[in-house]
Amino acid sequence: MDQKYKRSDKRTFFGIKANGPVFVTSLLVIFILVLTTLIVGKPMEKYFSLIQTKVANNTGWFFILLVNILLMFALYLGFSKYGNIRLGGKGAKPEFSKKGWFAMLFSAGMGIGLLFWSVAEPIFHYNSNPLIDNSDKIEAAKSAMGLTFLHWGVHAWAIYAIVGLALAFFTFNKKLPLTIRSIFHPLLGNRIYGPIGDAIDIISVIATIFGLATSLGFGVQQVNAGLNYLFDINLNTTVQIVLIVIITAMATMSLILGLDKGIRRLSEWNMRFAIILLVFVIIVGPTVFLAKSFVQNLGHYLSDFFEISFWTESYAGVREAKHWQNSWTVFYWAWWIAWSPFVGIFIARVSKGRTIKEFILGVLLVPTLLTFIWMSVFGGSALYQEFIGNTVITDAVNDNVATAIYKLLEQYPFAFISSFIAAILVTSFFITSSDSGSLVVDTLTSGGRHDAPVGQKIFWASMEGAVAGILLVGGGLTALQTASILTGLPFAFILIMMCFSFYKSLKSYHKENFTDE
Repeated sequence: MDQKYKRSDKRTFFGIKANGPVFVTSLLVIFILVLTTLIVGKPMEKYFSLIQTKVANNTGWFFILLVNILLMFALYLGFSKYGNIRLGGKGAKPEFSKKGWFAMLFSAGMGIGLLFWSVAEPIFHYNSNPLIDNSDKIEAAKSAMGLTFLHWGVHAWAIYAIVGLALAFFTFNKKLPLTIRSIFHPLLGNRIYGPIGDAIDIISVIATIFGLATSLGFGVQQVNAGLNYLFDINLNTTVQIVLIVIITAMATMSLILGLDKGIRRLSEWNMRFAIILLVFVIIVGPTVFLAKSFVQNLGHYLSDFFEISFWTESYAGVREAKHWQNSWTVFYWAWWIAWSPFVGIFIARVSKGRTIKEFILGVLLVPTLLTFIWMSVFGGSALYQEFIGNTVITDAVNDNVATAIYKLLEQYPFAFISSFIAAILVTSFFITSSDSGSLVVDTLTSGGRHDAPVGQKIFWASMEGAVAGILLVGGGLTALQTASILTGLPFAFILIMMCFSFYKSLKSYHKENFTDE
């Protein structure tokens, strides 16, 4: 490691173990944005909507093209000659079992969003879908699941895989600190130690905070909806703010326990509860229909893969001035990109000892398959209710999307117990997202060090909760979506340069350590 970077890794700032420019600038930008939202109040919802529409209309094509390129690049790395490179060197051993590794991948990457959207999104697309004639209910259902698979499948995980793999390689193989700036060393050299490197990490921190705030905002709405259903607790923003405070405090306890005892164990419990809920719905729901629909959903997704992956709504947008993708595909791609510093750093932290091929296949395929099964069971169960003439799920989605999963569970026996498990699962995913995010943001703001005091992690956990709460007060769901798009856009350009830098370093590393085939 460069001696200059060793010194930068040990910097303190007013007694805290932090990189001053990154810590202060990130905090200042976040503070200005959330303070503006708080002062302006409810009218911010209108401004957020206008900003989201403007940015998405003009950059949607860019997000769609970029995410497809990232997927192709990830597949190339996994199956090329670089696939045999082991993260940490030839003798490195994995720190976690595959079971623990997959559990942490799944919890960090998708948790809250899956519970929030698994019932609601297929119903949204079933009732309003620009790709097909919605009067044909069979085609509407097939297309609804295909679009849902697109948004939650390999494209999303390719973004995480590229960022996580690059970070793991530069940290464990090149011995650089675990920060986004380290990936740019092949292109920038020692300039990553100065203002350019600081700017890269600042953008990464801001993207992470707002990407997390989006998920936490979704999560707390669903926890509130569950408590309303179970115990008739009021469903409003005030209750949601109180819940954010309580759950953030619970996340603090997990932070104190550390990565292995806290996040890993909680992630594994998340998986256990998720499997219990999944198996329950399979057994008491339309079991044969769910099995058949999963197979057909997968086939439909694969058959239309390239068309829907590159679909930009260009002709329909001109003809009818519709911009359906702004609230769906473009939002998702921006959200996953905004999340990628967080998920990428977290995946890198837990992936030492894996080969690049094992990493790519593990990150792309296993969580995607689990996600598809989950979506087919919960989304398929919701669609089945529509086919038998029960519109209660559609009514719930139209009224309050956060209640959709509870309204579905209400259609089956033991609704109170299953809804209670769902509420616990959302809360647990909230906690793992919050404490994982706190670890990541603290890593970025402290120059890549892993020994920062717990107090700093608690500070960032509190900040994530505060941002989520203020965005909910200032603009609700629209504010959360806008925050993701605005923070995802600048990081998208960082991703492009990251790929060039990572590839350049891989070539030289392979040449130095492997015999050419």
